[in-house]
Amino acid sequence: MMRKLRLSGLVVLGLIALCTPGRATDGQVLVYAAASTRDAMDAAIAAWGENQDARVHGVYASSAALARQIRDGAPAALYLSANVGWMNEVAGSGLLSDRKDYLRNRLVLIANREMAPSRPVNTASDIAVLLGDDRLALAETTAAPAGIYARTALETLGAWDSLRGRLAQMSNVRGALFMVERGEAPLGLVYRTDALASSGVEVIWLVPGEAHPPVIYQLALLRQAADNPDAVDLFRFLLSPDGQRFFTDRGFGLAG
Repeated sequence: MMRKLRLSGLVVLGLIALCTPGRATDGQVLVYAAASTRDAMDAAIAAWGENQDARVHGVYASSAALARQIRDGAPAALYLSANVGWMNEVAGSGLLSDRKDYLRNRLVLIANREMAPSRPVNTASDIAVLLGDDRLALAETTAAPAGIYARTALETLGAWDSLRGRLAQMSNVRGALFMVERGEAPLGLVYRTDALASSGVEVIWLVPGEAHPPVIYQLALLRQAADNPDAVDLFRFLLSPDGQRFFTDRGFGLAG
């Protein structure tokens, strides 16, 4: 008889107070993953767990918040970062057993489906015109990867100075998506995969990829989980074609 996985997905919009430092309890695997991967990761974990007797919890927040928690001793088994720089921060503390380039993504400009502008967006300078007195939703621009990429793109394209005082900065990219979905901001800069996951927004402009560094996600197995067979098996599954399809089916590209 198949043993079912006990799965819990946790969305954390700010710094995480979920896990106290130390090791996870026996049989528990904590997957710390960028907020933008929540839907895909939950589906992948559920599929992997069909024949497993393990308790897996997905912890979702900005890659920066997750990296800080891991460095402070949170008992993560796997870490999926939307930014190589934050993975490097964790690696620099000697906490990784293995790491791989995993996924790719793109930045897009979205509008609330009910409030989409009638005129097209052709350049970054059009954003300020379309905003009027409103604000542009995006992830926090000094730490959250989507926000860092967005700021770099706006600077490269010469639109940062006209927009920097008109931003609605959220702790992670899903927060920016929710702002636009709810109509609290008419426009937002998010990942393409976030836009595809929402029926409440539409993509009105694809940000030129050359305007910012490539959006590369890395997947890592933490050193503290290297002797946990469930964590190792899940890590290998996610890197396999069977695991990758849960991400590619939701619009991610493969980086490996």
